[in-house]
Amino acid sequence: MKKTTLVIMAAGIGSRFGGGIKQLEPLGPNGEVIMEYSIHDALEAGFNKVVFIIRREMEDYFKEVVGNKIAGICEVAYAYQDMEALPAGFKNHPDRKKPWGTGQAVLSCKGIVNEPFMVINADDYYGKEAFKSIHEFLVEEKAPVKKYDFCMAGFILKNTLSDNGGVTRGVCEANDDGYLTKVVETSNIVKYGNSAGIANDDGTVDQLDENCYVSMNMWGLTPDFIDVLENGFVKFLSNPNLNQLKGEYLLPTVIGELVENGEASVKILETNDKWFGVTYGEDKYAVKDAFLKLQADGVYPKTLY
Repeated sequence: MKKTTLVIMAAGIGSRFGGGIKQLEPLGPNGEVIMEYSIHDALEAGFNKVVFIIRREMEDYFKEVVGNKIAGICEVAYAYQDMEALPAGFKNHPDRKKPWGTGQAVLSCKGIVNEPFMVINADDYYGKEAFKSIHEFLVEEKAPVKKYDFCMAGFILKNTLSDNGGVTRGVCEANDDGYLTKVVETSNIVKYGNSAGIANDDGTVDQLDENCYVSMNMWGLTPDFIDVLENGFVKFLSNPNLNQLKGEYLLPTVIGELVENGEASVKILETNDKWFGVTYGEDKYAVKDAFLKLQADGVYPKTLY
């Protein structure tokens, strides 16, 4: 069986969540955290290794809540996202508080992930469909379209919004063959009447197509992409216009640049599953109800593992 890895980004700091470690918030009927459902769906789809990207200071608690449980089921490894892990010659601004974003997170997997992999957020529920589609893409024997031959789960924007405030999504454009042509990391997307839009500081809203594709940081990638991240991080940090306090090295930006430069192809695998997650503290009540319903409907067993 071909080795394929699920990489879970769980090192983020949830500034809008309002206390606690949102990735480890018990939300399932038996106290499960969201990523346990993602792991269940990934293993069911055929993935056979899990890599957790975490902060070192949360390691013991993380293993107690999730890691030790999963280690009894499949191969497990850890990568550590450290704000201080910068290329030679670079230093953090003394007032910076947060790591450098999703690109730095996946870069921390260098030497740990050497096989095709899927990357996801720990605090997002994606549904089963995309795990199956991405795994099939990663194991399919085919001639690559470009040097870097990737895929992504294409969620429909209206299925990814929060009732409790604005969210950040990678708004995508595609060609007629279903390949990504552009992705724009877009902040503060809100429900706007029966559609969606970008909320501006002046109270206006720029309307978006509610049926457009968005990236939820669910990518199917090859291990050589990690080398791309390593080289790109130096270039990113060298930008004289970089916001040293809040700037982030983001996966959609890196992949979007590869696509626009003609180096990468990204097949959009449409999924109609409805996302839910815990961007805001108030989101957790709806998430708990959603997991209860999924269990009642037989989508998940009463005990996941």
